Amino acid sequence: MNKDKAKKVFDFSLLKRVFSFAAPYRRYFYLSMFLTVALALISPVRPWLIQQTVDKYITNQWAQMLMIITMVQIGILLVETAVRFFFSYITNWLGQSVIKDLRVAVYKKVVKLNLGFFDRTPIGTLTTRTINDIEAINDIFSEGIISIVADVLMILAILGVMFAEDWRLTLVSLSPFPVLILATYWFKEAVNKSFHRVRNAVAALNAFVQEHITGMTVVQAFSAENREFGKFRTINKDHRKANIDAIFAYSVFFPVVEIILAISLGLMVWWGANMVLNYEVTQGVMIAFIMYLNMLFRPLRILADKFNTLQMGMVASERVFNVLDSEEFMPDNGTHSTKDMKGDIRFDRVWFAYKDDRYVLKDISFHAKPGQTIALVGHTGSGKTTIISILNRLYEIQKGTISIDGVKLEDYKLSELRSRIGVVLQDVFLFSGSIYENITLRNPNITREQVEGAAKLIGMHEFILRLPGGYDYPVMERGSTLSLGQRQLISFIRALLYDPAVLILDEATSSVDTESEQLIQHAIDKLIAGRTAIVIAHRLSTISKADLIIVLDKGEVREAGTHEELLKLEGYYHKLYMMQFQASANTA
Repeated sequence: MNKDKAKKVFDFSLLKRVFSFAAPYRRYFYLSMFLTVALALISPVRPWLIQQTVDKYITNQWAQMLMIITMVQIGILLVETAVRFFFSYITNWLGQSVIKDLRVAVYKKVVKLNLGFFDRTPIGTLTTRTINDIEAINDIFSEGIISIVADVLMILAILGVMFAEDWRLTLVSLSPFPVLILATYWFKEAVNKSFHRVRNAVAALNAFVQEHITGMTVVQAFSAENREFGKFRTINKDHRKANIDAIFAYSVFFPVVEIILAISLGLMVWWGANMVLNYEVTQGVMIAFIMYLNMLFRPLRILADKFNTLQMGMVASERVFNVLDSEEFMPDNGTHSTKDMKGDIRFDRVWFAYKDDRYVLKDISFHAKPGQTIALVGHTGSGKTTIISILNRLYEIQKGTISIDGVKLEDYKLSELRSRIGVVLQDVFLFSGSIYENITLRNPNITREQVEGAAKLIGMHEFILRLPGGYDYPVMERGSTLSLGQRQLISFIRALLYDPAVLILDEATSSVDTESEQLIQHAIDKLIAGRTAIVIAHRLSTISKADLIIVLDKGEVREAGTHEELLKLEGYYHKLYMMQFQASANTA
């Protein structure tokens, strides 16, 4: 860990920001601090009472007072146990409450980030930030700063009583402490470095496992299991090595602490015995000092560990706040309503780049009148999907303007704009849940009657009813229990229910069989009726009836016109059409 990183770990402004999330629970925070002080004051009482018992009541054989003092000690023990219980419960409750609010804040921020952020950030890394790192922040409250303050106060209280009883005996008992300080520093540094490596390894493991489970079809299809397993073993080995290094530090540190405690006790007994023989201290003081030393070393054993826990919580909080502070979100300052949107779309000299000035769209201009169907064609990478992404404001353009009904996209309320643009993608994503939930996206305003009506219009109602449970049929993750065509048709029902003014179809029939294509084509005809539609298709036969066909190549408009007009030009579109026609003839 470099020096800059170390400074950030001890950034008190960062700690202050973490504790700002505890502001709604300040009453419980103050209560935990009160209990911290109470524990520090209670801790030295029992050894002191035992000292009094030995020196006064046993020596003078006051049996009645022995009974009273014993009952008092039991009472103090019960009080101390109760205080410790409430202290532990409240600090953990406080930590869990804070991370609940923090996780909500992070997730709320994540869903508003633009797609550029997700293009660069592995999903597994975001999962680590939202779950593992936020969980580590809980330790700042349950095992970190509050617990450290409690231990430090208890150590100071015990040391104060020890010095008050006999400063010479205290100094002799604490003479091995410089060795303990050096051992604690070594332990803190060793474990801290190991924990950083563990955190990084966990993030790498999460990202790797999530990515490869999602892409398991590709891994198995190309017999890449052994190669990918080798990569996994390497990452897992790094995780194991980091943990073992931390275990080694623990295995060395705790026996060293026990040895130092034994030396302290030995020195104290040797020195104290001579003082007892010389009547300089009493036997009760000796017994109390043995208890004081044990109570002193108990928090010292784990203080360095708690400090590391605090450090790791701070590192985790820095990562979480980096997500919260991200400015990669789509500005939503628009005020214009989409209630009466007609779907008059105009691109005026639009330039767009995903990164820097590497433009993937260059000077794009076209006009789609309300109710028209616009088709985008071109080779892979020509910019077709990018056009529909910026129309939906998933990305922000660098130059030019895009307007609907004469209003710039950025002047519309973002949520309203997207609700009026229906999107049916080639790779339909279905969530775990029922077909009904996937169609409505859990929108309580959509009734089952509306869902069934839309399904009948699309031609899916009878198929859904044949499934076990009908509309309540459980769809597995990503819709793996349904065919591609069936998933596509469910997405059509979803789009139809939201009654969009603009409909976007991205390669809707590119990967389905002929029978499914006919059904989907029927659904498309129902969907685009009376709506402005932008259709992307590799099969040029499916867009021959489009009002306007725009031919793209390397992010530029090469040709534009109707199917017949473009064929007459015998240009780029004619070449694409003839290539597909010949391919179809050869296949036949």
